[in-house]
Amino acid sequence: MPELPEVEVVRRGLANWVAGRTVEDVQVLHPRAVRRQPAGPADFTARLTGATLGPAQRRGKYLWVPLQGAAGRAGSGFSLIGHLGMSGQLLVQDPSVPDETHLRVRLRFTDGGRELRFVDQRTFGGLAVEEAEDGDPEGTPLSIAHIARDPLDPRFDDDAFVAALRAKRTTVKRALLDQTLISGVGNIYADESLWRARLHYERPTATLTRPQGADLLGHARDVMNAALAVGGTSFDSLYVNVNGESGYFSRDLDAYGREGEPCGRCGTPIRRAAWMNRSSYFCPRCQRIPRPR
Repeated sequence: MPELPEVEVVRRGLANWVAGRTVEDVQVLHPRAVRRQPAGPADFTARLTGATLGPAQRRGKYLWVPLQGAAGRAGSGFSLIGHLGMSGQLLVQDPSVPDETHLRVRLRFTDGGRELRFVDQRTFGGLAVEEAEDGDPEGTPLSIAHIARDPLDPRFDDDAFVAALRAKRTTVKRALLDQTLISGVGNIYADESLWRARLHYERPTATLTRPQGADLLGHARDVMNAALAVGGTSFDSLYVNVNGESGYFSRDLDAYGREGEPCGRCGTPIRRAAWMNRSSYFCPRCQRIPRPR
């Protein structure tokens, strides 16, 4: 599942290639791709046709584009939200490029330039036009208004996060994946942040000091910025940016996916443990298992 850096790479591509352009035509080639549109594909098409796309926005792993003048409406009030799922791709392609095998939705623009294509092999992702928060300049869709801001958001409140983290009655990795506390951190970057902070994933949040909480947040921010610098993390050809290019941060991971390889700090083999139907990767020496209280 794409996490914050991967979605941010796509957002930047959309900001460069589609912001300010007006939709001329919409093709829904697979109804499952717009299953989140309550009134169906015809309503999805009607709301987008004639709309001008605003600057692409992101909160955590959620991506959307505010609409201006959708379906004859003046101003904003609605946004196009994209759920990438496991294999969704938003590609900006020249119209002469042959259709991708798993092309689900196509947007053509009045300027006749590059079109926006939604490609999804597994059809777990999708697009929808949703009502936005009233008066919100970012056009945040109502369905994700409860999602917390992420560490790369300039309005993220570090002190409030650390206080809320320490007040939770849970373990630290569960807290990092709680999208109402902090958004954008998925399994990969949680393991990487915890490795850098030398914290075991089962460490109770109530035992963290304020400096430890702040240190963990700093590492989460650093690892995401490092991933962004190389285009995110790609383990196969499914995650790509809007130009179809893969990211390379998988080469720089310190813990995730490194089972049996030596820890970059102490040389102890990295371990993998089953955790909530997923895996957690950690160094048993640098990230000591917490003792029972």
